[in-house]
Amino acid sequence: MNRFFRLAPVLRARKAQEDAARGAVLQSQAEIRQAQALVKRRHLELTGSDAPTEGTARAMVASLVARQSLAASLFDAHRMVTDAEEANREKMADLADAAKRRRAVEMLSERHAEAVRKHDLATDQQNLDELAITAKARNAARGLDGLREERANPMRHGRGTAADREAASRAAANAVAAQRPTIDLADPALTLAAQRAALVSAQQRTEPADIENDSTDDENRSRA
Repeated sequence: MNRFFRLAPVLRARKAQEDAARGAVLQSQAEIRQAQALVKRRHLELTGSDAPTEGTARAMVASLVARQSLAASLFDAHRMVTDAEEANREKMADLADAAKRRRAVEMLSERHAEAVRKHDLATDQQNLDELAITAKARNAARGLDGLREERANPMRHGRGTAADREAASRAAANAVAAQRPTIDLADPALTLAAQRAALVSAQQRTEPADIENDSTDDENRSRA
């Protein structure tokens, strides 16, 4: 999977266009404020210049012309405010359009990032599964239970858990101890007497056989 987002340059361009549109909006708002300040100044100038009530006809005409000029400038200032507000609305529309186009590419970028994240998670899970399968096969080859790490045959050397090996050793020791003759230590004198009687009885059983064997050997030598 390609980890690089192919539309990244387009996204950067859309962001630059949005920044430029935002700058144009700020500029138009500043022009509106300037036009409104000019309207305020022209209105004060027109209010301060009262129409002359006395004087020569020429002076009165000049004063009226000046007032008409101030009124015209005030009208122009109002026209500037209207034009600035219209331009600001257009700049706001351009900014909204730029933001919409930037967001469209940005959503594609987010989808690509999510796809890359899911792909990485799937790859990591696959690697973990392969490691688990490899470890299980290795344990099976060694005779281990892949889940509990226990030997398949606990009676063989080196296999099984520590508890299994200890239990097997204890059972073997008990079997060997059961085969040994038991000695009753309650009465040592009776025990020794019983053992002595057993030895005497065994000796008496072997002596007639030895005498018979000796006589047989003497007869064989005389015949020879």
